[in-house]
Amino acid sequence: MLHVVYRVGDLDKTIKFYTECLGMKLLRKRDIPEERYTNAFLGYGPEDSHFVVELTYNYGVESYDIGTAFGHFGIAVEDVAKTVDLIKAKGGTVTREPGPVKGGKSVIAFIEDPDGYKFELIERGPTPEPLCQVMLRVGDLDHAINFYEKAFGMELLRKRDNPQYKYTIAMMGYGPEDKNAVLELTYNYGVKEYDKGNAYAQIAISTDDVYKTAEVIRQNGGQITREPGPLPGINTKITACTDPDGWKTVFVDNVDFLKELEE
Repeated sequence: MLHVVYRVGDLDKTIKFYTECLGMKLLRKRDIPEERYTNAFLGYGPEDSHFVVELTYNYGVESYDIGTAFGHFGIAVEDVAKTVDLIKAKGGTVTREPGPVKGGKSVIAFIEDPDGYKFELIERGPTPEPLCQVMLRVGDLDHAINFYEKAFGMELLRKRDNPQYKYTIAMMGYGPEDKNAVLELTYNYGVKEYDKGNAYAQIAISTDDVYKTAEVIRQNGGQITREPGPLPGINTKITACTDPDGWKTVFVDNVDFLKELEE
């Protein structure tokens, strides 16, 4: 998993919040005036070895609808209470005070960034991947798990049902949760569809061959929304698809992506 892309209304304000409150670093920023947008990449380490966020600001658009389908991002921190105190001191919004997760022992808290995106702070020891989760809601969990396993080559890391609160989660990814960013799929009992809004965009994943990846996705019921091939003006090859719930993913040629970063 390379990065997650979403839209914000005030790029500089969001960058300041992420760097001062969440401890991220601004990795790069680029303005594309001909297409009327600016994006910024932030994270806890270089893009070639860490999962990062790509914030997009579209000229003149100050707000977006996050909808009900997007859940939250997860960040692992060594001291949740200390992080929450820092966020409060910087004027951030805390929506759940530090404490054990429902039905478990892990200490968590929830906050919101300036655009209203939710972040779950998870108390965890030192980890190579602090930006550790993207949570999305789905209407058929078993169907979604099957798709991500077969079409994306992900592994079901764990699945947990919580009947008391009427939801089930499944953690999907390419390696252990304590060392890799993962996708948290959430099914709420009886809810088949959600409003996706227009704020959250997509996840980008690297692949050795975008053409083979597109074919495997087709064979397993995914919809290809951009045929595999190079991006205009550069050599980086990509393909894009949607999963059974309409969530978008872009696959990027790994060799081309690394070359682009070097340039």
